[in-house]
Amino acid sequence: MIPRIMKAVQLIGHGGLDKLVYRHDVPVPQPETGEVLIEVSACGMNNTDVWVREGAYGSDTDPDAVSTWRRGRSTLTFPRIQGTDTVGNIVAVGQGVPEARIGERVIVDFSIYNRPEGDDSLADIDYIGHGRDGGYAEYTVVPSANAHTVKTDMTDAELATFSCAYLTGEHMLDRARLSAGDRILVTGASGGVGSAIIQLARARGAIPYAVTTREKSDAMKAIGAEATVLRGEGDLVEQVETVTDGQPIDVVADLVAGDMFNDLLRILKPEGRYTTAGAIGGPVVQLDLRTLYLKQQELHGSSQGTRKAFRRLLSYIEAGKIRSLLDRTYKLSDFHAAQTAFMAKTYIGKLVVVPDSKWEQFGARYAKS
Repeated sequence: MIPRIMKAVQLIGHGGLDKLVYRHDVPVPQPETGEVLIEVSACGMNNTDVWVREGAYGSDTDPDAVSTWRRGRSTLTFPRIQGTDTVGNIVAVGQGVPEARIGERVIVDFSIYNRPEGDDSLADIDYIGHGRDGGYAEYTVVPSANAHTVKTDMTDAELATFSCAYLTGEHMLDRARLSAGDRILVTGASGGVGSAIIQLARARGAIPYAVTTREKSDAMKAIGAEATVLRGEGDLVEQVETVTDGQPIDVVADLVAGDMFNDLLRILKPEGRYTTAGAIGGPVVQLDLRTLYLKQQELHGSSQGTRKAFRRLLSYIEAGKIRSLLDRTYKLSDFHAAQTAFMAKTYIGKLVVVPDSKWEQFGARYAKS
C-alpha cells in the first residue's frame, strides 16, 4: 500500500542548514504519463546540493552573486527536494509505462536532458533534485527512461554512490578525449568526482596521478592512483615531474582550481587538455593566456554527462571495472549531521542517506559512530 504522505527533506530557500527542513507531511508524488514512482532506499550526497543551497554559483558578471546551478533562466523553485543519486524500487507507473516495471530495482540517471534521444548536446541540461524533486525522500517520481536496472551484487547504499560523481567524471574524460596510455593528473582526488575519475581513468587504460593530502595518499593509491602529489607540500610542478619521471601529463582533470590553476597549465603538456567540473579551491583564477596559446592547450568546461556516458557507467558497474567508495550512511532524519560531515571533507568517496523506514535494511551496516 502506497501512503498519501511521506517524510522528506525540503530545501526552502538559499542559505544555511536551517533552510533544509525534515518534514513528515509531504504528499507522495503521483507518476504522470511516462513516469515511474520509486520507493527510495538510498540517495548519495554531492557538492551540488550544498552549492545550490548556498546559492554559490555566481553570475557571468558577478562571481559573488547569489545564484543557483543553472545560469540564465533558473528552474529551481522552493520548496525543493534535492538528491540526485537515487536507488530504490519502482512501486507504481504512469500511463504509457508497462506495469511489468513495478518491482524493478533501479538506479536513477539524474539528468534532465531536454533533448530527444540521439541529441547529445548538454546546452540546456537540468537535473533531478534541481529542476524537479529528487531522492531525499521516501518516494520520488522520475521519467521511466531515467530509471535503469543494473545487474550487480552491490547493496542499494553502495549503488547510490555512482550517478552524479561518476557520470560527471566520465563526461570530463569524454570531453578531454582521455585514452589508453594517457597520463592524467586529478585534483580533489579524494572527493566523490575525483575518486571516480581515478577509477574511470583506469577503466580506459589511462594512468592517473592524484593531488591529495599526506593523510589520504595511501588510500588514493589503493583506489588506483599511480602515485600521489601532496597539496601544499612543496612545488607542485616539481612534484609532478618527480612522480612521473619526467613523462608528460596529457590531461588535467581539475576540481579545485584556485591558486593551483596556473601551475596546472604549466604542468600540462603542449597540446594537452584541461577539463573542469568544479572549483572548491576558488572559482576565480588567474590565467596567463600566453601559456594557453603558446602551448596550444585546450580548456574544457564540463557538467553532468550524456545518456551514452551513463549507459557506459552501468556497463562498468556490471563488469566490475569500478567499485563503490561508500564511506558511511546517515538516516534521512539526521540530514543536517550528514551534510555537516559532507562539508568537512574528512572522508574518502561518498556519503549516502537512507530513509529512516529503510534504515535497518539498507543503512545501519554502513553507519559510523
